[in-house]
Amino acid sequence: MTTEVRSLREFKMPDVGEGLTEAEILSWYVKPGDTVTDGQVVCEVETAKAAVELPIPFNGVVEQLFFPEGATVDVGTVIISVAVAGEAGAAPAAAPAPAAAAVPAAPAPAAEAEPERREVLVGYGPRTGTAQRRARRTTTTTATATAPKPAPVAPAPVAPAPVAPVAEVPVGARPLAKPPVRKLAKDLGIDLRVVTPTGPDGVITREDLHAYAAAQAAPAAPAVEPVVVEAAEAAVAPAPVLGAGDVRVPIKGVRKATAQAMVASAFTAPHVTEFVQVDVTRTMKFVRKLKESGELGRDVRVSPLLLVAKALLVAIKRHPEINAQWDEAAQEIVVKGQVNLGIAAATPRGLIVPNIKDAGSKTLAGLATSLGELVETARQGKTSPADMQGGTVTITNVGVFGVDTGTPILNPGEAAILAFGAVRELPWVHKGKVVPRQVTTLALSFDHRLVDGELGSKVLADIAGLLEFPKRLITWG
Repeated sequence: MTTEVRSLREFKMPDVGEGLTEAEILSWYVKPGDTVTDGQVVCEVETAKAAVELPIPFNGVVEQLFFPEGATVDVGTVIISVAVAGEAGAAPAAAPAPAAAAVPAAPAPAAEAEPERREVLVGYGPRTGTAQRRARRTTTTTATATAPKPAPVAPAPVAPAPVAPVAEVPVGARPLAKPPVRKLAKDLGIDLRVVTPTGPDGVITREDLHAYAAAQAAPAAPAVEPVVVEAAEAAVAPAPVLGAGDVRVPIKGVRKATAQAMVASAFTAPHVTEFVQVDVTRTMKFVRKLKESGELGRDVRVSPLLLVAKALLVAIKRHPEINAQWDEAAQEIVVKGQVNLGIAAATPRGLIVPNIKDAGSKTLAGLATSLGELVETARQGKTSPADMQGGTVTITNVGVFGVDTGTPILNPGEAAILAFGAVRELPWVHKGKVVPRQVTTLALSFDHRLVDGELGSKVLADIAGLLEFPKRLITWG
């Protein structure tokens, strides 16, 4: 007689190896009773750096989900348990049973039954097999944290089990939508279950939300397209209502990590900020010519930020000492061999700073392509943690908000950050006459331990000189 031995295996919130200690569960893709296979994505979580999917490292039947969607869980905490099948003991009574066959009769505790391969987040460390999201069924209820099922796990699934009775299905079964879209829906006060999806496989898009909001709005203002900070969509904040009482917003995810990083940076690195006003009339004409000619590529987005980024990279090439890092433990200044250019971006998840690896080695066309890819990736909410690691210098484009300038705080571990202000038509002395010219204000903050006033001033002056006369990008670069 053959019997199947089952034991419970626990899957813990993985450690991404990036110094993060917690993650928020965004979505469960399984529920108790579902069958899972090694490598199947069971949930999506949001760390302080990115939204990632977690694959289960073994086969079995889901026994329990320990946390509901929206819960913040510490790394190393069990989030799901799975009943896994052991080896079948089929040896006859008269025959001597081999030693290995006797092991399944007394299954080891779950703590000693960890898989040999390390459990890691998607995109981190070793992995075997491909994490593939299981197609979600619209005839199942939303997966939430539940108590252990009182009924024992059956050795084999019953034939009718996969078909859920229609009567048990709520009218608004959990809709399909990406985390940024869910955040936008929450900010707009829209229940995703009442929105008609138009995306592939029934996925709700941002356009669906805006269309629904426009249809529901009577005298209310139409949904406003979010501002793009040259790198991603700006966060859509809920409009406060006077007299409606206080609103408390949990500090978690990207916003929590940003707050901690900014406090650490502000009170660790002595900040100095210098300012300069620049006549960028020639640069703006150059941008228009590049757009009209399409010489960088018909599908390549050309913007003033592209020329600002190139000017900063050329200035760093002339003064490489500013592309450095302070090593407190070794008491050394580390001058970086390549420039990883960060672009501060406001997204629905909060402020992120993805960076273009080895940006200093790229041509103008290559930089434009990389910047466009960074924009699209951030807009889709697919920026990976790796894309936000290793930055050496950053640009923040506050001009898109109509702001002239600011005193930006350094991204932790970096020596400098450049703020690019709004381009305005102002009276300017040009060739001995006061005429209207397009002017912007640049602000460069730097770590005074690494960069003294002379070096910071030279870098800022070079950036200004390059933007005033963009032909210098060729002669200086």
